[in-house]
Amino acid sequence: MSRRHRRKKLPEPAVVDIESMSHEGRGVAHIGGKTVFVFGALKGERVRIQFTKTSRRYDQATTLEVIQPSASRIEPKCDAFQVCGGCSLQHLDNDNQVAFKQQSLIEMMQHAGVAVEQPIPPLRSSAWGYRRKARLGVKYVRKKGRVLVGFRERNTSFLADMSRCEVLIPAVGEHLQDLVELIEKLAARESIPQIEVAADDDHVVLVFRHLKPLSDEDLGRLTEFAKRSGFWLQLQAGGPDSIVNLYPEQQVLSFSPLANGDINIHFGAADFTQVNANINQQMVEQALGFLDLQPSDRVLDLFCGLGNFTLPIARLCARVTGVEVGRAMVVRAKENALEHAITNSEYFVVDLSKPDPDHSWMRQQYDKILLDPPRLGAMEIARVIGRFNASTIVYVSCQPSSLVRDSKIICDSGYRLTHLGVMDMFPQTAHVESMAVFQHG
Repeated sequence: MSRRHRRKKLPEPAVVDIESMSHEGRGVAHIGGKTVFVFGALKGERVRIQFTKTSRRYDQATTLEVIQPSASRIEPKCDAFQVCGGCSLQHLDNDNQVAFKQQSLIEMMQHAGVAVEQPIPPLRSSAWGYRRKARLGVKYVRKKGRVLVGFRERNTSFLADMSRCEVLIPAVGEHLQDLVELIEKLAARESIPQIEVAADDDHVVLVFRHLKPLSDEDLGRLTEFAKRSGFWLQLQAGGPDSIVNLYPEQQVLSFSPLANGDINIHFGAADFTQVNANINQQMVEQALGFLDLQPSDRVLDLFCGLGNFTLPIARLCARVTGVEVGRAMVVRAKENALEHAITNSEYFVVDLSKPDPDHSWMRQQYDKILLDPPRLGAMEIARVIGRFNASTIVYVSCQPSSLVRDSKIICDSGYRLTHLGVMDMFPQTAHVESMAVFQHG
């Protein structure tokens, strides 16, 4: 074996003191001046660690034993916590999880030289059983003669061996074993790689991805399972456009972006929607409050998706313009607007990583702007956002690093960051959803 491909020997287990926490929720220690990131360890703890990866700049490790625990440490609720890559903070109580995320976000912003005038109190809801959207991996392990259903192991491509999931809605999380038993009975058990989960208040859709055509016998078993369990089943032979209903024939999911239920947005199982329905409603209400919409306002909603913000905004202003790269999402947003007799909204299909200054919506002026970009952020549109002369910008972020970068750009365009805070959209994980508010001048 060549030196290039020889596996590097990992250091022996060691005892370390955890000095701080990384923004990803790992404990930070030092050995001989070298940084070690430790999964499952909290600030102030003394732990025994097992190294999992080494590099020139830093090492990675996992906690083998907690010698001196933190007062904030709790027992993880899920049996698969140590191996499953879905959660990373179950050993930290939820109050401290939220406080950690809030403080980390503000520190990142201040470190970048962006002043935060006022923190927003965190938005919170149930810490367990909240997740309505998920992609579950499926694997038939031939050597063991059994099927695994769940999330990937941490830092590997293998599926975690789990019988339940505590963050998924109970209708799914408590019934993973039922899915295992169903798939083990299918002739196609080796050609089903994933199950997409999507739910609303009343129904749960399971989309079975299958790499080969399903036999009549397998279709019958799946249909019978749907009838018996109450799940709605869909099949996906290829890309998202190939999804078809198996049972029942008619399936319509919807969610309410407002707690009063005034607006119901229809969506498909493959569409992007927020995974935490309660936090989403709180988030929309908070954004509307910061926008302080007036009847004469013209509003720009960037990365509008299905209209999660667009339709509630439209109820309160003169005109709202939604911009989104996904054509299918825009079609659905238009349909939902018409269904609610909302006639003061318009939509454009645009790749916002390449904003065209000659496009009609780019040549207009707006009183308020809302952005809800994907993890990559909105750098390109942030660079030209000053041209719209909006008094207020509300930025909803799912990635702190891109928010910090874009905030510097927005502030360089004549804005100041007046409010910043987290929304606990993904309890038990290090994922940080946040909202930033900018005022001109």
